[in-house]
Amino acid sequence: MINSVNNLISIQDTLKNKNKNLKLPTIIAVSKTFPIEHIYPLINHGHEHYGENKVQEANEKWQSIKFDFTNIKLHMIGKLQTNKVKNAVKLFDYIHSLDSIKLAEKLSTEQHKINKNIKMFIQINIGNEDQKIGIDIDKLETFYDRCTKELGLNIIGLMCLPPKLNNSSNYFLKMKELLSNVNLNELSMGMSGDYLKAAECDSTFLRIGSKIFGERV
Repeated sequence: MINSVNNLISIQDTLKNKNKNLKLPTIIAVSKTFPIEHIYPLINHGHEHYGENKVQEANEKWQSIKFDFTNIKLHMIGKLQTNKVKNAVKLFDYIHSLDSIKLAEKLSTEQHKINKNIKMFIQINIGNEDQKIGIDIDKLETFYDRCTKELGLNIIGLMCLPPKLNNSSNYFLKMKELLSNVNLNELSMGMSGDYLKAAECDSTFLRIGSKIFGERV
């Protein structure tokens, strides 16, 4: 089995060496598709933040664990369908993929039912790609205002998935600019292949899977 704890420590050390005077970003260990026995070493090590992209899989893996380890924070990092929102709101602490008014309205309704205030990121279609979900750049401020002022959502930051074949740093820098435009503090960007570039561009949440757990089968 891959030594996920050693891999996590190595990533943390690399980040510390790159950013000696800066606050380190939060590392979300992306545990999607990995069985819980691969994840337990990190849990026992004390790591708190984990990412999943399917509600049903997350429920099966994490419901009882979160009851036993109340410090664990679970992040929904994948596309969230409106018919899964009710269950997602019960389980997740963060949602990184808020990408439509329809989803925002459903999240607002369901979290108010159980008096929960989930931390959310607006997903930006930073590369303006037809095949990718996310809010268009020119619609961000209007969308943010509606989510916060009309729906009462706790929007803490922005998230992106930059185009794979281009220099991700350019998109990360654009995200910093957009973040300033809406006066938010958190950036969810950077994965196993580009987390150092994201950290250099002031990402505050890194979504790292294969660098920690190994390649998915």
